[in-house]
Amino acid sequence: MAGKRLTFAPIYGYMLDPNDKSKWIIDPEAAEVVRRIFALTIEGKGPNEVARLLAEEKIARPSYHLAARGIVKLTQYDNSIPHAWSGNSIAHMIGKPEYMGHTVNFRTSKESYKDKHAKENPQEDWVIFENTHPAIVDPETWETAQRCRKTVRRVDSHGEANPLTGLVFCADCGAKLYNHRQPYPKQYKNKKGYICNRASKDVYTCSTYNLTGRHYNHQCTNHQIRTVVLRELALDAIKSVSGFVKSNEAEFIKQVREASTVRQEETAKSHKRRIAKEHKRIAELNTLIRRIYEDNVNGKLTDKRFELLSQEYEQEQSELEQSIEQLQAEMDSFHADSARADRFIEIVKKFTDFSELTPAMINEFIEKIVVYEADKSSGEREQQVDIYLNFIGKFDVPAPEPTPEEIAEEEKRREKRAQHREAQRRYTEKKKLEQEQQEKTA
Repeated sequence: MAGKRLTFAPIYGYMLDPNDKSKWIIDPEAAEVVRRIFALTIEGKGPNEVARLLAEEKIARPSYHLAARGIVKLTQYDNSIPHAWSGNSIAHMIGKPEYMGHTVNFRTSKESYKDKHAKENPQEDWVIFENTHPAIVDPETWETAQRCRKTVRRVDSHGEANPLTGLVFCADCGAKLYNHRQPYPKQYKNKKGYICNRASKDVYTCSTYNLTGRHYNHQCTNHQIRTVVLRELALDAIKSVSGFVKSNEAEFIKQVREASTVRQEETAKSHKRRIAKEHKRIAELNTLIRRIYEDNVNGKLTDKRFELLSQEYEQEQSELEQSIEQLQAEMDSFHADSARADRFIEIVKKFTDFSELTPAMINEFIEKIVVYEADKSSGEREQQVDIYLNFIGKFDVPAPEPTPEEIAEEEKRREKRAQHREAQRRYTEKKKLEQEQQEKTA
């Protein structure tokens, strides 16, 4: 509890300070590998894939590296396979707060000193002492890697996983959107026996709509959107906000602070009302518990009934206290918005090329994407998509007023689309009439 480490040796990426054996210093060679592991994770690669890449590059695994440095003894491992990285080792490394410069104690425990094997403690029982040694990765990189690890990205039959998986949500029901992919055209026979080509398919649809449809009870709506459109919108949002940050950083910080202040004030008011209401209910429960206790003592209430009622009241009281604690913690967590803006600015400075949307860019910038159902009431298909960025949420870059030439060009495009729709309608009616005449003559 004093902050002294309980480990006998430093983890991979560190070594003991020759002048003070109680301190850790960075092992330059291993630290570069650790940074690469976090970078590959942010690019969307899983632990097993990262382990395979390191093995192919002939990088010594942690146990072999530490043994070669004399930090630990290599006894239970095979010396003949120094590059045999394990996916489990990679997963454990990514989850270690030590790489942010923190000391973690009480990660494991034993029920008795006779036990030979320690048991993993739940994470809330860990005791973390911050900034006790040099950091290999910054907190933003570490947190981004943890988010990437939470989402399971399954590799399809073509060996690719969609980097947007787990980030796209339905605006109506809040569920995730599922990705459906048919990369290559597929041939099929229509009702008349003709062979037709089905175009390639790569879309996102509402998971609630898909799962309930299997039981012939559709809920929500399709919310279909093509992946290529999502990627274009995400890249445009990242480019526009990043460009605004680079050209006018002071104005960006001001806008983030103003927008977040409004959100925090609204949230604080709501939380305060709810906390007051729950405090009042706790007081009411105390009165009820006192009354049933007196009724039980006076013989008006049986012991069985008293136990049942008291358990229900105490459980409700415990839930209310937990809710109050959580709401208060959220209110206490409100911090200066300029700090959040600074963290986003640091991400912008990491990237120099915004010409292509990469998995690393998606994981660094995007918090979530909310897709609304398409609206066709105006005669054109319009669909709202909200893109929330890490640390700053949904940010609207001030758009310049369109010029008369741009307005005229947009009007021309609208007229062309309207003419195309009318031509399609006439063609469909013509084909329908021809088919009806053929059926009559037949």
